[in-house]
Amino acid sequence: MFQTLKNAWRTPELRGKILFTILILLLYRLGANIFVPFVNSAAVEQYFTLSGGGLGLVDMLSGGAFSQGTLFALNVSPYITASIVIQLLTIAIPALERLSKQGEEGRQKINAITRYLTIGLALVTAIGYATLIISQGLSTMNTTNVDSTKFFIFEIFRLGFGFQFLVIVACLVAGSSIIMWLAEKINENGIGNGISMILFANILSGVFGWVRSLWTMTFTAAGFNWKGGVIALGAAILALAMMVLIVWFTESERRIPIQYAKRQVGRKMYGGQSSNLPLKMNMAGVMPVIFASSITSLPGIIAQFKPNGGFAKFINGTAAKSYTDGWFNSYSWLYLVVSVVLIFAFSYFYIMISFNPVEVANNIKNQGGSVPGIRPGKPTSDYIKKILNRITTMGAVFLTLVACVPMLINIINGLIIKFGGASAITLPGIAFAGTSMLIVVGVALETFRSLESQLAMRNYKGFLD
Repeated sequence: MFQTLKNAWRTPELRGKILFTILILLLYRLGANIFVPFVNSAAVEQYFTLSGGGLGLVDMLSGGAFSQGTLFALNVSPYITASIVIQLLTIAIPALERLSKQGEEGRQKINAITRYLTIGLALVTAIGYATLIISQGLSTMNTTNVDSTKFFIFEIFRLGFGFQFLVIVACLVAGSSIIMWLAEKINENGIGNGISMILFANILSGVFGWVRSLWTMTFTAAGFNWKGGVIALGAAILALAMMVLIVWFTESERRIPIQYAKRQVGRKMYGGQSSNLPLKMNMAGVMPVIFASSITSLPGIIAQFKPNGGFAKFINGTAAKSYTDGWFNSYSWLYLVVSVVLIFAFSYFYIMISFNPVEVANNIKNQGGSVPGIRPGKPTSDYIKKILNRITTMGAVFLTLVACVPMLINIINGLIIKFGGASAITLPGIAFAGTSMLIVVGVALETFRSLESQLAMRNYKGFLD
């Protein structure tokens, strides 16, 4: 890994791409610390701390920008959600399916549709966020007289807080648009994977806070806390074990043997050698977890349109610290079950749109190859499909274990908080530790693979020259 980075740094073109990516990420982190006008950042952070884990994942993916009311509070969630919707519609709507098969021109049109949908979703989310800020008295001006029993937007304008509302919405939508632009610039001029790189930077920015929380849990004002120390040590060991498991499983592959028949072209004999078709055990990567997380965070975002309404109470509970009684947050069994179902669903969906067994089987047949013991053509595609289904199932189980076991620990911890009272210890960020670890390790491995492939292309080109 370090040798790959060293070789990439020695290559002028790749060094320029790496520096450009770092510059974009620095600009992003700068924007993530610019506060939106009329937003009381301290009050907003305190509100989200007390309101529980309903939007904890959104805040984690934004690097804390969501709970601080900064310019990039919406993060990449609108863009990811828009991408999911467009991919689903591409299968359901024939016109979009035809666009996806028109090469570069069709891809650009689909990207344009995705951008427009991103702006629309960002606008809806920003309205909910601004409504929450003003209705809960979290702005820099006194808005506590807003009637929480009415639809907040109309009440906000009636009481004269419309200018604040419009400014906050405009800033959040502009921030979401800037994030989308920065991600595309990384794809065009950087090392690629723009959205993933932004998520990577956000999660890393929260690691120091997580380590500080474990430190303060262990060493309190009264001295060493053995109970907190045991929990902190267990969390560190669990994180290291998860990292090793993720790297091992992600790099594992199932190889299907391919035998190529001998054929004579002119006076030369070609073929006759054995090869294999490598299938990654986790072919879908981290995308099913990101997609599933984006969907499960939507109810919490929608609940912010009316924080004191029945839907918000159903999601997060009825009062401060009662989120352990909510039905759909990181402390609930329903949240865990929905997450598991969505991870499995998106694992199969992602493989379905990214890997075509029939096309692979035809390519093997056209090149004079075959799987030993399997006839070319449809039997080969059926065999590859059967192997692929097994791999996808194992990959989905792996993603579920890594992403959802910390959620299960969080649920148990919530029960301790609920029935243990003051004697319970809150585990910071445990619910989404698996998700964040998957994203960080997955993005790191994918980035180094991309650098290796670009290095190989340049070395091959130099050899031909």
